[in-house]
Amino acid sequence: MTPRTPLRKALALALAATLLAAAPALSFAQAQPAPAAAVMQGDSPSQLVLDNTKRVLETLESRRAEFTSDRAALQRFVTSEFNTMFDRDYAARQVLGRHGRGASDADVKAFGDALADGLMRRYGTSLLDFNTQLRVRIKSESPLPRGLGVKVSSELLRSGGEPIPVDYLMRRAGSGWRVFDVMVEGVSFVQTFRQQFDAELQRKSIAQVAQELRSGQIAADASTD
Repeated sequence: MTPRTPLRKALALALAATLLAAAPALSFAQAQPAPAAAVMQGDSPSQLVLDNTKRVLETLESRRAEFTSDRAALQRFVTSEFNTMFDRDYAARQVLGRHGRGASDADVKAFGDALADGLMRRYGTSLLDFNTQLRVRIKSESPLPRGLGVKVSSELLRSGGEPIPVDYLMRRAGSGWRVFDVMVEGVSFVQTFRQQFDAELQRKSIAQVAQELRSGQIAADASTD
């Protein structure tokens, strides 16, 4: 394991789980949350990435003491943010790959929910392990092949450290944009998890793998080193 692994793991999960929520549902009580639909309709993908990354990082830093003493509050924050903008079902089909061909929507949803919930349980507290006083810079927004959506390329800027490249793959869902993959330092979540679960899915049904994920018999690993 290289020294960069813990930071990459923490950042990757933080970004996939929390940095792309459209509505600040769990920000400070005095704040008035904007309707998620309005935010998603009115902003470009790049603007969503910029605004919501900044907002969530600021919230994490401001509520660090609260989240450190109350991990349940942190878990609620992570889960709420993730559910707002991340396209669980579409991402799950991408992770399943060939194993998902012909699979029922119910099985895909069960797998996506189990994968997401397992990641939140395993890595949610890693949000508190790194300095969230970061700056985000949008580098570009470009169309994906075959009209699948857009890629927003960004960098997280750290004082005294090299920039961390983060790409977001987003697709239209209804009137807004939803994330279906995150690439940290060029490494795709979808590809990482597809490789991890391929052997299990060759031997077991999607429903069985989902159940084992939910029970903790198997676990997704966000590390790529």
